[in-house]
Amino acid sequence: MPKKKLNMGLIGYGFMGRAHSNAYNKVNKFFDLEYEPVLKAVCARKEAILKPFAERWGWESTETDWRRLIERDDIDCIDIGSPNNTHRDIAVAAAEAGKMVLCEKPLAMNAAEGLEMTEAIEKAGVANMVWFNYRRVPAIALAKQLVDEGRIGRVFHYRAKYLQDWTISADVPQGGETLWRLDADVAGSGVTGDLLAHSIDTAIWLAGGIDKVSAMTETFIKERPTQDDPSVTREVKIDDACAFLARFNNGALATFESTRYARGRKNQNTFEINGEKGSLFFDLEDAHQLQYFNHDDDEHVHGWRTILVTDSEHPYMDHWWVPGCVIGYEHTFINALADFLQGLETGTPVRPNFRDALGTQRVCDAVLKSARTEAWEKV
Repeated sequence: MPKKKLNMGLIGYGFMGRAHSNAYNKVNKFFDLEYEPVLKAVCARKEAILKPFAERWGWESTETDWRRLIERDDIDCIDIGSPNNTHRDIAVAAAEAGKMVLCEKPLAMNAAEGLEMTEAIEKAGVANMVWFNYRRVPAIALAKQLVDEGRIGRVFHYRAKYLQDWTISADVPQGGETLWRLDADVAGSGVTGDLLAHSIDTAIWLAGGIDKVSAMTETFIKERPTQDDPSVTREVKIDDACAFLARFNNGALATFESTRYARGRKNQNTFEINGEKGSLFFDLEDAHQLQYFNHDDDEHVHGWRTILVTDSEHPYMDHWWVPGCVIGYEHTFINALADFLQGLETGTPVRPNFRDALGTQRVCDAVLKSARTEAWEKV
């Protein structure tokens, strides 16, 4: 049976532009889906870079104005892979034009923008998803399955870390095309929105909603040169590091930590859940493994077990290779896209949607406010 074509319009050609383009090219090679994405048009401001990008990844056409992209009758779905300060205007305009919308995380610069986006999406009734791709790591999806099966019982503790080290040098500039994440006017925040948004989304998915937080942040290097003009130095307003306590709605306690100043840590993203019946631990640097402790095991074999998440019985893995052969970072976007397309087919909306991502954004806002007030903040 011929597949239904879904004409995609991508905004952005950076890191996420490549990850999303790869997913569009690969998803129907591995998943049996009714819908097939068509790489119809990619949009960015710099045509000299945009044209080679489009040719490399197979995009049929280009635009340099996202408004023209949204106006096109041959575009069904807008994919927002551009910097955070562009998300609101694009998402609202796309929703009002009746387009489906995919959006990179974090959802917006803050919760007020996120609410405007969410209300526009829900008013238009268009399919939507936010690319919290770590939900599609098979080991994390297995953790969700084990929690939902009641295998760890009532949750008492959740602890998460997200550590990098790439901004330690004072010579790293801020702003510009590649370092906009260090510019608060473009990113909204630092590690809270960029890294902890992932950790918070995963935590809410696994353990439930967060009630209140108490946070501290630090900006270790107070001024940096600008990337576009190194002779100009500006104040750094993003958070280089953040740590916060949290209490879940179900009473569980949590700690979250994130920094770009953890020398030797390139992209360590971990979580541990401790429950009445057992515990789970995951580390993105060993993404194909999930560690599990089951208190119901006989006492003489008590201990943590390492589950190699590569068998066809594990989430998503029946679409990939034979047992023992792992998948990588790029496959999480393919898995996410497959879920979105399958949701269109079945009529079951994919998660996380804009409303879910708004919940994560509200936690991020409460964290940043708590760091300013030095007090507990209700989410």
